[in-house]
Formats: sequence, C-alpha cells, structure tokens
Amino acid sequence: MTTPAGAVHLKRITAAAVVVGLWFAPLPEGLSLPAWRLFALFAGTIVAVIIDALPILTASVLALAAAVLAGLMPPAQAYEGFSNGTILLIVIAFLVARAVVKCGLGARLGNLAVTVFGRSTLGLGYSVFLVDGVIAPAFPSNTARSGVLYPLTLSITEAVGAAPGSGHRPRVAAFLMFSGMASLTLSSALWFTAMAANPLGAEIARNHGLEIGFASWMIASSVPTLVAMAILPWFLFKLIRPEVSSTPEAPHAARTALAAMGPMSAQERIVAITFAGMVVLWGLAATLTLDSTAIAFLGLGVLLATGVLTPRDVAQEGDVLVTYIWFAVLFTLSGQLNALGFMSFIGERLALQLGGLAPGAAGVTLVVVYVGLHYLFVSQTAHLLALFAVFLDVGVTLGVPVAPLAFLLLFATSFFSANAPQGSSANLLFADSGCLTQGELYRLGAITTAFNLTVYLVVGTPWLMFLYR
Repeated sequence: MTTPAGAVHLKRITAAAVVVGLWFAPLPEGLSLPAWRLFALFAGTIVAVIIDALPILTASVLALAAAVLAGLMPPAQAYEGFSNGTILLIVIAFLVARAVVKCGLGARLGNLAVTVFGRSTLGLGYSVFLVDGVIAPAFPSNTARSGVLYPLTLSITEAVGAAPGSGHRPRVAAFLMFSGMASLTLSSALWFTAMAANPLGAEIARNHGLEIGFASWMIASSVPTLVAMAILPWFLFKLIRPEVSSTPEAPHAARTALAAMGPMSAQERIVAITFAGMVVLWGLAATLTLDSTAIAFLGLGVLLATGVLTPRDVAQEGDVLVTYIWFAVLFTLSGQLNALGFMSFIGERLALQLGGLAPGAAGVTLVVVYVGLHYLFVSQTAHLLALFAVFLDVGVTLGVPVAPLAFLLLFATSFFSANAPQGSSANLLFADSGCLTQGELYRLGAITTAFNLTVYLVVGTPWLMFLYR
C-alpha cells in the first residue's frame, strides 16, 4: 500500500518525467531549442501543481532557476516580472483589502448584503455576480475590479459564519469565493470596457473589416453572457454543495450585527472615501491616461498616512509575498514562451491541421483550442496578443464568418480566465483566500470554463449568426 509520503514522491517523479521527456524529445521543425525546452519547464510546472506534487510557489521558483541556469533566459529578462505593474497592483489590492476588513467596513458591507440577499446561500452567490456585473463597465482592469469585489465577498462569507480558516461551513466559503472568480469571467465578457484586452482585440478585428464599439459589443455579448450569468451561480451551487442552502435567520442576525456596530467609525469613513476615490480614478483611468497601479499605490499611501494600516499590518500579510513571487515567475515564463515564437508556432500548425474541415467545424475547433491553450498563459492580454490574430486569420482563410468567430474568441479571452489560479491576475485574491485548495481551484476552474464554453458556443453562435447574417 502506498504511503502518503510515497504518493507525493510518485507525483514528483511524474512531474519530473514530464520535464525530462519533453526536454529530450525530438525538436519540432520550425521551433527553436530554447522555446521547446522552456515549454518543457513550463509544462512540468503546471503538471506538478495540478497533480499536487509541489506547491505552486515551489514549482515556479524551481522552473525559473532551471530556465536561467540552462541558458534559456538571461537573468535580467527572467526577473522582469517582479517589476510588472499588474503584479504590483495585485499586491496593493491585497493590502487595501486588509484595510477594508481591519476597520470593520467590510463586515458592515457584508452584513448589509446579507440583509438583502441572505435568506439563501444561493442568493448570496447571485449577489456577488450582480454587484460585479453592475460595476464592471467602469473598470478597464478586471484586476482592479477584483480588489473591490474580493473584500465584499469576504465580508459576506464572514457574515454568514463561514470565515476562511474557521473550519465552519467550509463549502459555503468555497462557493462564495469561487463565485467571485467565476463572476469576473462573465462580467469581463459582458462589457466592452470591463477588461483591457477587449478594445485591443477590437482593434485587431478591424483589420478584417469588423467595427466593434461599446454598443455593438453589448448587443453581441448580452444574450450568451446573461444566460451564463443566470445559470452559473446555480450550477456552482449544485457542484460545490454548500453545507446549508437556506439561511432564513441570516438577515435578522445581520441586522442585529449592524445595530451592534453602531454608526461608522472614523477609520471606516477614511477607508470608504479612499476606496471610493480609487474606484472613481480606476473608472477614469483610460479617459485621463492614469496608471491603475499608481492609483492603487496612492490609495495605500493614504491608508498608511492616516494610520488605518500600519507597517505591522503590512508585515503580517505573508501570503502577499508568496503570491507575488509565484505569479511574477509564471508571468515571465509565459511571456518568454510567446517571445520565442512558441505560441505562433502552435497557431501555424493548427492551420495546417484544420485545412480539410467545413467552416462551421473549423470555427468551433478554433474556439475550443484557443480556450484550451490558456493553460500556457498567465495573462489574458498576452494570450490575445499572441493568438487572436493568428486564429482569426486561420478561420477567415477556412471560410469561417469573421464576425461570429471574432466575437467568440474575444469573449473566450474573458470567460476562460478562471481555468486555473494563474489564469488571470484577477483570480489571485480569491484563490489565496484559503477557502479552496489548489486541486479544487483547478477542478472547478476547468468545469466552469467548460460550462462557459458550452453556453457561448450553443447560445452565442446562433445569436451572432443572426446578428451578422
């Protein structure tokens, strides 16, 4: 019988075998040796995390060290991710969320949400999707939006007695936290301005004569996205099976808690004003050409200067450093794979394989493969820049109607983001909440992505064909 230690040892051998097998496999024609061997390291890292052979931090830093020592990346390039603005934004979002919880504002907001939606666990899940969907058009950064949504979701979770790490109602906590991740996949697809890659993809699509603006995007996305939003919380509820479904006592308990809290404290007001200011500036960032990370630093500076957060509070956030390191590493490795031509190589080979398919089958295959390849990316925008134009060109060459294919690929750039913890920087606050294990995140992420893909293909395709007939 295999002991637990023996099982871990076997998993690590499996992950190492993936790296070694790919490393020494024959080099595919048209691909450089550094690109192929970097892919071997990246693939081994993802496999190690998925099968729980190594924690994601351990697997990531080992891959980075191997890439540099093997000469696949120069040191300066290997460490670029640690100065990336998006990654720093994630770190600041963690700390701002800490302030929302520390001052009591999060508990107040959570209890308010429970008084309205808290008669059922499913109702709370829908409330997360609703809030995210309403605020999304004002946020061109879904990472910044996660910094708003996460503290609210955490507070709702605590308000119904399912605080992370408490051991009480853990599946309720898992359901609510994963609802936050899943909601971001759909709100980003619903609105043209809800994610930075959306307008960027629209510019690329213009090369094929397709004009996409705020209104045309909303019309095209509305039917499949609203259908997905209506069903996905219920689907996740059935999948995760929280310990309780009916919480009739929760609204009364929340009102009692609000009464006990009394009026807002001075620190709550400071955090609320600072937070609101950050939200407004993030919403105006594109118009005023403001940097989202600088806005986050400004908010953090205000919270530190007013004493709402202290250096001791910052020092206690040990998980922030862990997340910062592993995400920066995977971000760098993924970017280098793209720079070495690995992603374009995949697209070119795909075009050759699809040559004999009918246009409809080719279009569906392109969307499915585009979604599946996101396991190789740590950035939605990088994925779009690497593959969107290639896949669109391949589809048009094979006779696939340009508008339905372009929209489905653009929507996929949002709805596949929960496939893995590293699938989007917007995931990280929820993934590191302590409510879900790595294995659960990958399992739920894969199922959610498959659900979204099915809805957009089954509902979205005929809708888009009708609009652009």
